Amino acid sequence: MRYFIIIFSILAVLFLVALTISLICFFMVFYSSRYLRRAKEEYPTPEGEIYDPYREQMVTWIKEIRAMPYTKVSITSYDGLKLCGKYYEQKKGAPIEIMFHGYKGTAERDLCGGVFRAFALGRNALIVDHRASGESEGKVITFGIKESRDCLKWVNYVIEEIDPNAKIILTGISMGAATVMTAASMDLPDNVVGILADCGYTSAKDIIKKVIRDMKLPATLLYPFVRISAKIFGRFDPDEVSPIASMKKCSLPIIFIHGDTDDFVPCSMSEENYNACNSPYKRFLIIPEAGHGLCFPKDQEAYFDALKSFFDPILIESQ
Repeated sequence: MRYFIIIFSILAVLFLVALTISLICFFMVFYSSRYLRRAKEEYPTPEGEIYDPYREQMVTWIKEIRAMPYTKVSITSYDGLKLCGKYYEQKKGAPIEIMFHGYKGTAERDLCGGVFRAFALGRNALIVDHRASGESEGKVITFGIKESRDCLKWVNYVIEEIDPNAKIILTGISMGAATVMTAASMDLPDNVVGILADCGYTSAKDIIKKVIRDMKLPATLLYPFVRISAKIFGRFDPDEVSPIASMKKCSLPIIFIHGDTDDFVPCSMSEENYNACNSPYKRFLIIPEAGHGLCFPKDQEAYFDALKSFFDPILIESQ
């Protein structure tokens, strides 16, 4: 009996330790409250020295899209969350880009330049806050797993509420790119004519383990705790689906863009997604000396030229 109590006590302690580690992992990786994501600055921009040369331009973009006419829109996710976005229309009947931002970002912060890029290419833009981000409800970021289902809801919203004949391009940056790539293997309406995936990762598992390694911690040891935390506290499995698995089923035209000095999501991940992609119409553009999420600010001309040459024939053919 005594040995049983000792063994039981040891197992109980180990269980509590594992549960504690998992809870810490959950709050560090997946949790996002409205309090935590409240903007500290009037014009929030990404943190880090790599963004300093472009910060003034980003602030200008934010100021200008705030001054532009737009319509606040919202949908209800499949699991009951209110998700919010802003629709910028320059011309009725023009193609519409639905844009998705990065991890712990917001539509305004990450996609302000995207609105101008879309307008310059003759397209309308719908920028949306992911679940647990910006003005949208939710407290759990799922690295594109649940967000990809939200993407399908936004597509249906555009068709039902804005233009039933709309030609839609799904656009994402970082986690937003992972979101639209994952959505590519879903049963998307024919209105969706193409995808832009800017600096996306191959899977939630790959990018989380990469960040753990960057922290000089054992990724192989800690990732199971991260996954358990997502299952227990977030009610999702980060290994359930992935961008690279979705690419193997993708038939939509898709352009991958990545900076070759991206220290957060390695450029090699976009290369892997590109190589895995089953689409007969695909392209991979590398922007030299561009850090994470900085391909467009770094070389706007190359970015414009690539998107125009890639999507214009698709849009003409789909008319």
